[in-house]
Order: sequence, then structure tokens, then C-alpha cells
Amino acid sequence: MQREDSLLSTLAPLQNRAFRAIWAATQISSLGWLVQTTAISWLMATTSTSDLMVALVQASSTLPAFFLSILAGAIADSFSRRGVMLAGHCLIALASATLAISVALGFVSPWLILGLGFLAGCGFALNDPAWHASVGDILEKRDIPAAVTLMSVGYNTVRSIGPALGGLILAFLGPLAAFVLAAVSDLVPLTAVSRSKWHVRSSPLPRERISTAIQDGLRFTAISSEIRAAIVRGTLFGLASISILALLPLIVRDHLAGGPIAYGALLAAFGTGAFAAGLGSSYMRRTVSQDRLIALASVACALCCLALPLTSSLPVAALALAIGGAGWLITWTGIDVAIQLSSPRWVVGRTLSIYYALSYGGMAAGSWIWGSIAQNYSLTMAFEVAAAVLLLVAAAAFVLPIELWEEPEHEASEFVPPSLALDLKPRSGPIVVRAEYLIAEHDLETFLACMREQRRVRSRAGARNWTLQRNLLKPSLWTETYRTPTWMDYLRLNHRLTAADKEVGDRLAALHDGDGPPIPALSIERATGVVRARSQPITRISRP
Repeated sequence: MQREDSLLSTLAPLQNRAFRAIWAATQISSLGWLVQTTAISWLMATTSTSDLMVALVQASSTLPAFFLSILAGAIADSFSRRGVMLAGHCLIALASATLAISVALGFVSPWLILGLGFLAGCGFALNDPAWHASVGDILEKRDIPAAVTLMSVGYNTVRSIGPALGGLILAFLGPLAAFVLAAVSDLVPLTAVSRSKWHVRSSPLPRERISTAIQDGLRFTAISSEIRAAIVRGTLFGLASISILALLPLIVRDHLAGGPIAYGALLAAFGTGAFAAGLGSSYMRRTVSQDRLIALASVACALCCLALPLTSSLPVAALALAIGGAGWLITWTGIDVAIQLSSPRWVVGRTLSIYYALSYGGMAAGSWIWGSIAQNYSLTMAFEVAAAVLLLVAAAAFVLPIELWEEPEHEASEFVPPSLALDLKPRSGPIVVRAEYLIAEHDLETFLACMREQRRVRSRAGARNWTLQRNLLKPSLWTETYRTPTWMDYLRLNHRLTAADKEVGDRLAALHDGDGPPIPALSIERATGVVRARSQPITRISRP
């Protein structure tokens, strides 16, 4: 009964029409992409004698996410996420079509393969943050964990079919058929996204500049300890675990003496393990803490790395890859959901993009590292070092725990701007905010604890130079001060505060030992180093 309930809760997001259409279209596109990836990897392994070039096939498609994801996340939070998804899928379709045409004309080279893989990676870098951030717009918050699991399960279900299909197509029809199938499949998500619409809560404020949006996203991520821990763990896991996929063609070629069918079958085993883990993920989350589950997943991938170079048996290698696939899905799904639930809607695209940038950057670096070790030393040494790193990642759970599933609501609360005596422009500033509190001595420890939380809340929302001062002549008087660069930044800060954030202010107001709640005083700074007259040019005051 528990397993049936778990399955029903996992499938609940498919009741939403927009999510169901895009999710299904994504699986078709992923099938074509995996067929194409199988063909590219094998084509590179047969046309290039360099182990490093074979490993760089994975790097070429993941490196763009490292460079472009943060920008893409800011774009996804500032513009229509649906439009960003369409742009990303257009780039992917262009790369696949160009590759198919190049193969048809007989113009194929290792660098062309890497270049088109990089172009497709740019499309994924645009699409992924926007698609994952849109899940919270399309669905209720309670369905986000199930939706993320479905997205991972769907991809890994296709992973269990796509590589095997790719191997069969390579063996019987050749690489051109694989590339044509990929190019056609890329048109399906374009159609699904263009036809699907969903409600997105609009902001009453004008759009941020991209540079400011990136800065706000980086600051929010740096201050949020739960997001920071998840990103560090994900980056290290990506760096080590990518060795399984990056070096698998060499295992097939050198240790198993197999061909494209064997390669596709082993990738299918990896996807089958991930699929099985996805179906049982809800049950596992109820029996094992999420943090421990992610740590055990790293151990599973380490065992896979140790087993692959030590066996010449295809069934044993398939079993090892199934274990590695299960660890792969559990880790990425858990970290993705942790970041989704820890991020307010106004910044979720940026936090996810920073996570993708660093994790994909780790995978790109790992592809190069493990390929270099395999080429300069041995394939066995590369897998052994990767396994050691994965065990260290598992041990990192003791110092960087990931807290999942219990995050508070992040819906923004209502904010009514105060009436001002001055006519401020949106770019007027800097704005200084001061709030005074009268605190009794017996409430001091509670007040300081609340203020530590208040500092985190204000800083994550955009406050600068936050300070807390105690009056020397009247020690019971405390002053909270912070700044925003402009008046518009002050409005954005207050629109970003959630109901949970406002509760911190309510607790502070309850500690205030005065008549009524503390009322913030707003000021605008004015520099004295420049004097401007209406009819005169700027005159700078010289220093003595």
C-alpha cells in the first residue's frame, strides 16, 4: 500500500496539462539526444586515436553550462521563461541539424564534433534553468519534489532505451540515421513549449538589469547556507562521477573488446539503474534521511568506478553501471529539489543556474582530468582516483549536510510603499534605512539571535552594509541600519521578503519595549564632494 501511494504521489504532476506536454516532449527530445550522443562518442572513438579527445565529447556539451548558466538564470528570472526555453531548444535543433548535414556531406572532423556539441550545450544551458524554474510556476509547491523526480526518471528511462537504440542504429544504419533522428526529435519540444501556456505571477516593478540580477543571485546563493552546501556537494560529485560516462567508450573498446551495441547496452544498464532508483525514491526517502541517501549514492558510484576496470565480463560491467546509475539519479534529484525548495520564486532561476554552472563545470573539468590520467597513466588508475574522490564526497555529508523537504513557504508577501515627501526617481539613492529598538536586558540574547536571522534575511533580499549599533548613553537603545543602492532596489527588497521572512520582523517588534512597533526611518544619502549649480558645470571640492 505504501509503495502504491508513493507511485501515485510521484505521478501526480502529470495531471497538469502543460507539465505533461512539455515533460513528454522532453523525453522524445532526450531520446534523440542520447542516440546522437552515442553516435558521437563512438564516432570520436573510431576516428581519433586520442583518449583525451574521446573524453572531451562529454566536456564539449557540459562546458557551456559552466560559462552561460548564470547568465541564463538571470535571463530566466528577468524575461519570459517560456521564451527562454524556446530559444534554448532552437539552438539544440540547429546543432543537431548541422551535424546531420555535415555527416551527409562527408565533412566530419573531431573538432567539428566538439564544436557542435558545444553549440548544443549552449542550448541546454539556456533551457535547463528556465525549465526547472518553471516547474514551480506550473505546479503547486507540494508537487515540486515529485516533478523533479519525474523529470529525472523520465530522462533515465529514456537513457535505458536511447543508447541501446543508438547502438543498433549505428550498427545497421550508420551514424547519419542517428543524427537525422536527433534533428527531427528536437522539433517536438519546440512545438510543445510554443503551444503550452501557464500563469506566472507578474512583478509590479520594472525588469532588473541583467548585471544587477546576476549580482543579486550570487549574493543570495552565497548567503544561503543550505543552497551553498548543496552546490558544493553537487560540484564535487559531478567532477568525480562523470568519469563513468566519459571513460566508458574506452572500457568497451579496451577492456571488453566490444562494439557500438555493447556500448549502447552498457549505457542502457546505467539508465535502467537510474530508472529503478527513481521509482523507489519516495520509499527510500521515508526510510533513510535525504542527506544519508545522497552520501550512499556517492558510495554506489565509487563502487561502480572500482568495478569497471577490473572486469572483462559484459554482465558484470552492466551490473556495476546499474548501481552507478542509481547513485547518479538519487544524487542529482536530491540536490535539485533541495535548491528548488530553498529558493524564492524571484531568484530560483539564478540559484539553479549557479548550481548547473558549477556542477557542469565540475563534470567538464572531470572529463578532462580523467581523460588525461587515462592517457598519461592508465585507465584503471583514472577510475581508482575517481572512486577515491567519490568516497570523499560521501564523507563531506558530515561537514556540509543537505537539508531537504522541510523548507518554508517562499511566496512573496504584500508590500505597500510608504508615502514620501520627496519625489524620488527609481534610480535615486543610496537609500539608508534605520530602525530603533528598545530592548530590556533580559530579552537581549533573544534579540541578538533574531537580529542574526534578520541580517541574513535582509542581505539575501538585497540589503547592503547591514549593521547593528548599541547606544552608549542609553544601552537599551539598538539601531538596525542597512542601505540599498537605489530607491528601486529598496522596493525590490521589500517585494522579495516572504511571509516567513516577515515573521522575523514580527518577533523583533514583539521584543521592542516601546509604544507601538518600531517604524523604519528612510533617508537618502547626498555626497558633499561635488557641487552642481543649475547653470554651471560640475565643480569638485579640492582636498587640502
